[in-house]
Amino acid sequence: MSLLSYYHPEFIEAGCDEAGRGCLAGPVVAAAVIFPKEYMHCELNDSKQLSAKNRFRLRDEIERDAIAFAVAFINNIEIDKINIVKASVKAMHKALDQLSLKPQFIIIDGNYFIPYKKIPHKCHVKGDGKFLSIAAASILAKTYRDEYMQQLHKEFPSYLWCENKGYATADHRMAVQQFGLTSYHRKSFCSNYEQLSLDFID
Repeated sequence: MSLLSYYHPEFIEAGCDEAGRGCLAGPVVAAAVIFPKEYMHCELNDSKQLSAKNRFRLRDEIERDAIAFAVAFINNIEIDKINIVKASVKAMHKALDQLSLKPQFIIIDGNYFIPYKKIPHKCHVKGDGKFLSIAAASILAKTYRDEYMQQLHKEFPSYLWCENKGYATADHRMAVQQFGLTSYHRKSFCSNYEQLSLDFID
């Protein structure tokens, strides 16, 4: 079943989502996407429901078809300073700042957002499975973050970021216990080493 083209029929609408919120290492990445009002795409969906190959294929189509799109990063140092919730919203605001077209309405995946420049908004729990623009934003955020973590893996291969992308997998937690923290780890996430034991539940 195809996702909805828009939430608000009258306004230029941007969809926002983020990737990497629950990771031990690396940035949180957000994207904003504006599609033509009646845009349709039968394959776009929540990035978590797609294979890596399909995500990258669909990224090309999103960037081709969108009226405007942008991707923004907030690094682990900033995450530790302001907390991950504020960092996620800050990344979304930064992506919205970079859009070549100013939206008149914003729809966001999740249940929390800080108002952006007095533009009206609506949060949607599991919105990346409901609206095309949010699904597209989830794909852009995920693919750009995955590429970045692939690059960081070359610098710190012991942590297997090429596979776990910084998430708290067993191999990542074992590497932290064995080798310690890198400059890309979120110290606020890793301060309690008991959390990183193998019986840790994500």
